[in-house]
Amino acid sequence: MRRLVGISIAISCAGAPRPFPFRAPLVVDTDTRPVSVACRPEPSAKEPDRVRCAPAEYISPYVWDQVDNLAFAPVSRWLSLETTGEAANATSLDEVADSAWFDNRIGVTPLTTEQRTLGACTPDDRLADDVADGGWTVDHGKDNGSTQGFRIDVPGKGRYMLKADDAGIPERASAASVIGAAIYNAVGFSTTCEQVVLVRRDQLALLPGLTTTSNGGLTVPFDAAALDAVLASSTKIAGRTRMQASKWLPGLAIGPFRYVGTRDDDPNDIIPHEDRRELRGSRLLAAWLNHWDAREQNSMDVWLATDPKKTRSSPGYVRHYMLDTSDVIGGAVTSPAETLRLGYASLVSATDVMLDFVSLGAIERPWDRAKPVVGREKFGVFSARDFDPEQWRGLYPNPAMLRMTERDGAWMARIIARFTADDLHAIAGMGEFTDPADTDYLAGVLIARQHAILVRYLTRLSPLAGVHLVGRDLCAVDLARSSGLFAADVFHYRVVEIRAGHRTELEPTVSAEGGVCVHPTAITRTDLADDAPERRVVYELHNGTLAGPLEVHAYDLGPRGIFVVGLKRPAR
Repeated sequence: MRRLVGISIAISCAGAPRPFPFRAPLVVDTDTRPVSVACRPEPSAKEPDRVRCAPAEYISPYVWDQVDNLAFAPVSRWLSLETTGEAANATSLDEVADSAWFDNRIGVTPLTTEQRTLGACTPDDRLADDVADGGWTVDHGKDNGSTQGFRIDVPGKGRYMLKADDAGIPERASAASVIGAAIYNAVGFSTTCEQVVLVRRDQLALLPGLTTTSNGGLTVPFDAAALDAVLASSTKIAGRTRMQASKWLPGLAIGPFRYVGTRDDDPNDIIPHEDRRELRGSRLLAAWLNHWDAREQNSMDVWLATDPKKTRSSPGYVRHYMLDTSDVIGGAVTSPAETLRLGYASLVSATDVMLDFVSLGAIERPWDRAKPVVGREKFGVFSARDFDPEQWRGLYPNPAMLRMTERDGAWMARIIARFTADDLHAIAGMGEFTDPADTDYLAGVLIARQHAILVRYLTRLSPLAGVHLVGRDLCAVDLARSSGLFAADVFHYRVVEIRAGHRTELEPTVSAEGGVCVHPTAITRTDLADDAPERRVVYELHNGTLAGPLEVHAYDLGPRGIFVVGLKRPAR
């Protein structure tokens, strides 16, 4: 049933002539409702009779994930002649509903001071600077990934994964993890609680017999020497080791989510992931931060049982998390030549190889001009120079991001537009850089790259959003104006009311902050049903730029006001 609803919503957003039905738009999905999963034996050494009534764990091998995205998946897409339609979960308001994948945050209300500086953390999640000797217990070495680290158990707070900065690049990786997670969380994705911590060796108590497993599957002891090696590799500040602390997720981890298909053992997962707007639109978010490593291995599905004390029990539901943004704002790979290409080209690009072959390498590419900013080398080549959000590429082709349409990109751009300069300065400050100039530089780059995104994606489809009622007045916010995309004198607003084919010009009220309101005329007949065709009304909001209008589809309920049922953004 929900699949049929999703299809009908997508069709309506694609601009079909059928009028929107008389019903409230979908704002909250049902995929966080508890569901039950069939139980099966899952014995362990300590619990031989243990059963699992939760989805199975999905294992995503590190090498296979690369090979699949670089080789097999592109060939499969080419052979299947895959076409891209509009997102299946776009609502009648041209948004996405709150769900197990996404919660509308900054797209609904401005960021609070606390949201700016905490990300997904709560004040109780913050780790203290002054810790007694042996106060944190190291209970596991960090498995997989290219970053060294280990897990700690903090009394009264729970478990945290501590990760080192990249060797020879002080502060960047730990700052990137915190800043990237804060932005992803503010946009609406579920993320881990991330923070920068300064650690003394004596505050760590190491449990005996620990191990760690590498990307290649090699398991080795994680002993005192291994712990000391991790600490030695990271940034040193006043005799302490600077690290990134990620709070352990609640519930039962069941492995990464895929950017294609669905989970067969999750009854709530019915929309193919490559057709979810939030995953498609995340391409633009990744481009903003140059999150070139956005792929399935940097995600996690968690089964949240209704009884949190029985993590493997049913009923429950799956929540989907974005993990590990340590590659953003200037992350590098082993090869210096490949590092210069990050964000401009995938690791393997047949098109680039062919162009270089045909031109004998004579074509200058953006990465030929890329170089670190003097004095800000820790950010690598992360800058606004040559940044083209439409042409941005991750290190590996991402099947959902490849399907991003103009409407998906415009949706994400409307969210990105809501970050103010003050928001971005505060979030950059979460990196706790020793040099305040690093914070200023990073905020400046984020603002400049944000501007490039808005220039591209708020100028074709209407940038008006946040439609709401104030009494009987119909209001919206012009994000192109509120974000300062153009000077105020560029905007010239018109509102056209369309009833039964008749067009009437209405006089809008405009605020300097980008607010646009109009007072609709009211139907006087009282003998009509609420969903009568005669009550249908459309308001066209034009902002005077080259972008198309915003169409607000509604039913006029007379003295009870206007009932908004859908939005359309036709291209000009």
